[in-house]
Amino acid sequence: MAETTDTGLAKGFRSAEHGWPELHRIPHPPRRLPLLGDVLGADRRRPLQDSMRYARELGPVFRRRAFGKEFVFVSGARFVADLADDSRFAKHVGLGVANLRPVAGDGLFTAYNHEPNWQLAHDVLAPGFSREAMEGYHVMMLAVASRLTDHWDRQTAAGRTVDVPGDMTKLTLETIARTGFGHDFGSFERDRQHPFVTAMVGTLTYAQRLNSVPAPLAPLLLRAAARRNAADVACLDRTVDELVAARRRSGGGSGDLLDRMLETAHPETGEKLSAENVRKQVITFLVAGHETTSGALSFALYYLARHPEVAARARAEVDRVWGTDPQPGYGQVAKLRYLRRVLDESLRLWPTAPAFAREARHDTVLAEEHPMRRGAWALVLTPMLHRDPEVWGDNAEQFAPDRFDAAAVRARPPHAFKPFGTGARACIGRQFALHEATLILGLLLRRYDVRADPTYRLCVTERLTVMPAGLRLHLERRPATPARQPVPEPAREEVPGPTGHRPTAGAVAPVTVPDDVPGSTSPCPAHRADG
Repeated sequence: MAETTDTGLAKGFRSAEHGWPELHRIPHPPRRLPLLGDVLGADRRRPLQDSMRYARELGPVFRRRAFGKEFVFVSGARFVADLADDSRFAKHVGLGVANLRPVAGDGLFTAYNHEPNWQLAHDVLAPGFSREAMEGYHVMMLAVASRLTDHWDRQTAAGRTVDVPGDMTKLTLETIARTGFGHDFGSFERDRQHPFVTAMVGTLTYAQRLNSVPAPLAPLLLRAAARRNAADVACLDRTVDELVAARRRSGGGSGDLLDRMLETAHPETGEKLSAENVRKQVITFLVAGHETTSGALSFALYYLARHPEVAARARAEVDRVWGTDPQPGYGQVAKLRYLRRVLDESLRLWPTAPAFAREARHDTVLAEEHPMRRGAWALVLTPMLHRDPEVWGDNAEQFAPDRFDAAAVRARPPHAFKPFGTGARACIGRQFALHEATLILGLLLRRYDVRADPTYRLCVTERLTVMPAGLRLHLERRPATPARQPVPEPAREEVPGPTGHRPTAGAVAPVTVPDDVPGSTSPCPAHRADG
């Protein structure tokens, strides 16, 4: 029996038969076995891509059962638009996210809706992502990027390919650590990845594995894995405790996220975050603040390497907009509109946080078709939402950045693109991530020609987040941009806001999203989106 919270909604896992009165109407995979459920043909290593396959076969709403647990999956845009209605639905801390609570506790990502620390932390930390704060982060992002390009210059001079996922992970970890917490992990000076990254990958992998075994058998079947996970959690805690202790000894930093966590009181209640919650919030930001962005950059670089005509167009835009400036200013990043389309299209095909769950606030009917009781929940498969042919067309599996030109965005339903979740619990750092990713892609395109190994076939690894596995690129240094007269900008595009309305005429579109959005050559289900 699920525990009940003070809001009246149940907390913890609730199987779908308890919340969907007409569950029998929702299709499920064939060959369902008693007790075991839909396990025949299931891929335990790639549960997301497994569910994507079933979505293609069964339709926009389907269910799966495993070891007595029934799940409802949603991918159709009109169903997701209904789930995005905050007056009827709220965030549901689904099974995979709940498995991270031993690591992140009531941090921003893993908190239950009724837990007060979520709203407290959100209100205290939101100013840390203001325009003024972002301008300060921009300078530090450039400094970390120079460490990446120094490393890639050395690899290129030696005739070696570069490890894209590995190096993007180093880059984004150092970026969030420096901008948010004034800490340097020394990732580019290490022969091996930092122990924090090893522990993080371990905890994410373990959380996903817990979903694939019957709960009563987990202590037996995952005994060794549980011991490793406990050691990983201890490593994360120890790393963050040392980081916080160093800040307390120093007497404060520069007003970054850690200073806000330690010193800032809520403007209305005067309440501060507890020491335990500070630890959980720091872990949340360090993990979520670099793991998803590194994946987004890796997928974008993969598609740029696979589509040289797209890379050439994006590079021409960078050369035109940034000109001969040795480093771009904060405002110049927002002007890379085509490059932003490349990033958005990469996030469409492979949103690196690939699912989010929503629960009914009260009895309702989903899209006027499926009754749901209060507390019933569904898991949105974001990659399949982003492939819904009713919204994205019959070529939805293909990579086409111009899907995100201003006219196309205006013509689409407002809830068809959700790489950062939805509603009040959407990713608080989405502006940070988009600015960082656009900046880095621009810097790399200006400096290098990128070329993929022609034998490489996209294979996506899963650990709650997704990442292209084994992606290595060949680089060639471009000559320095010669001094020349500035090239006039083309006519500015008008980019719509959250509901498709136009901004003030002549306004420069910022690198933002609406507040409510949120080496292996083996065969892999990901080849469908190879572009």
